[in-house]
Amino acid sequence: MLTLVCVLVWWQATRPATTPATTAAGSAATRGCPLPPRIQPGDPPLQTPVPGGMALPAIGDARLQPLAGFSIQARVLGREDYRLGREAEFSPTDLALGWGRMTEDAVLSHLQISQSSRWYRYRWSDAPPIPLQEIIRSSANMHMIPADDAVAAALRRIERGDRVRIDGWLVQVEGEDWRWRSSLTRDDSGGGACELVYACSITPE
Repeated sequence: MLTLVCVLVWWQATRPATTPATTAAGSAATRGCPLPPRIQPGDPPLQTPVPGGMALPAIGDARLQPLAGFSIQARVLGREDYRLGREAEFSPTDLALGWGRMTEDAVLSHLQISQSSRWYRYRWSDAPPIPLQEIIRSSANMHMIPADDAVAAALRRIERGDRVRIDGWLVQVEGEDWRWRSSLTRDDSGGGACELVYACSITPE
């Protein structure tokens, strides 16, 4: 039996935020949350460069730095909501997402998937249903930061087993004395491997 985990990573920063606080509001089409290039149906998650000069609205006294465009079609393997902790001010929900063969019932029926404390875990008995590296490359725990009230409402409606499309930006959140940074690869696992997604759009598929 094997457990793979992804944990929220915080560390000390050495410089304060430099962008004045603003409020993120409006729809995905607003200037505050422009859509990145969008994934084609059936493709793995699409990560794209950030356009020069692009900026995202601050949240309170924290600055959001876009690190990459991000577009994904996936099956929801699990969701967990959070109310406590500094991170919950930005990300109220984690979604464990799967793509490729990690969307198939024949695979998922052999895995026990759970989330807690911003961690994502999967277990199996005897042998994994697909190679371990494929599980790692085809699933991830993602901390969701909704860009506006409409996206937040869409996020609240998402349930385990749903198929969704999410378009937005992988980000770093930076305050006066801390940082929270997204992973920028789908090949990692363990501490620091979670994506931190500023979601411009969440739609059912």
